Amino acid sequence: MSTHATPDSQHTSRSGGGPPSDGPLSDGPPDDGLPGDGLPGAALLAGAVPIVVLVSGSGTNLQALLDAATVASYGVRVVAVGADRHGIEGLARAERAGVPTFVERVTDHPDRSGWDAALTTRVAGFAPRLVVGAGFMRILGPAFLAAFSDRVINTHPALLPSFPGAHAVRDAVAYGVAVTGCTCHLVDAGVDTGPIIAQRAVEVLPADTEGSLHERIKVLERAMLVECVGRMAREGYVVDGRRVYVGSGGGPHRAADKVETTRLA
Repeated sequence: MSTHATPDSQHTSRSGGGPPSDGPLSDGPPDDGLPGDGLPGAALLAGAVPIVVLVSGSGTNLQALLDAATVASYGVRVVAVGADRHGIEGLARAERAGVPTFVERVTDHPDRSGWDAALTTRVAGFAPRLVVGAGFMRILGPAFLAAFSDRVINTHPALLPSFPGAHAVRDAVAYGVAVTGCTCHLVDAGVDTGPIIAQRAVEVLPADTEGSLHERIKVLERAMLVECVGRMAREGYVVDGRRVYVGSGGGPHRAADKVETTRLA
């Protein structure tokens, strides 16, 4: 089981690694081996949780996070935006917001493992407590997932485990389902197979095309992502197998297990 916590809430993580340690970041970097440790105090801004957002395209989900982060009570600060390509609107959005950006292209490395290691180093350099995929169209490698275990959040335009992969909306329309939707989940080594954080349903209308359905899904997907990231940062969360419990006590096993905790802020 895995628990991650804010100053007033807890997140515990027990997924095969060593036991997390306790104590807020403001008391000094906890010895939990996470790249987020040691973030300069100036970057925490009244306890806001630092996150890095990864993008590959227009960055509409990123914009929703940037907008939410301008409200102090949201509890999140976007400390950097990374991409796998140059010249995209997602990077321009970050630059207009005054957020540092970086690009790590797969083609700049001899193989995928080299890219994976380089991306891990670049993201870790910003010391995030959470990493958010906002339309990032690359599969994250083992080095990255080991460094940020149970801390990488992504969305998918279908009700997982149905219709994983890059053509989820097209596949849902082709299959003839009456209801589809979107999923917010943690990222693991599979393709859209990580533990589910939240889901929202969208009715498929008789006249729907892939495009019209996807536009309606995107509206709920953006709102869901903003809500999940904010609550996980402010309230903490527990990962217990395939279940993710956000806030409200962190799930049924926390008191019984008496696990030590790592704080997100």
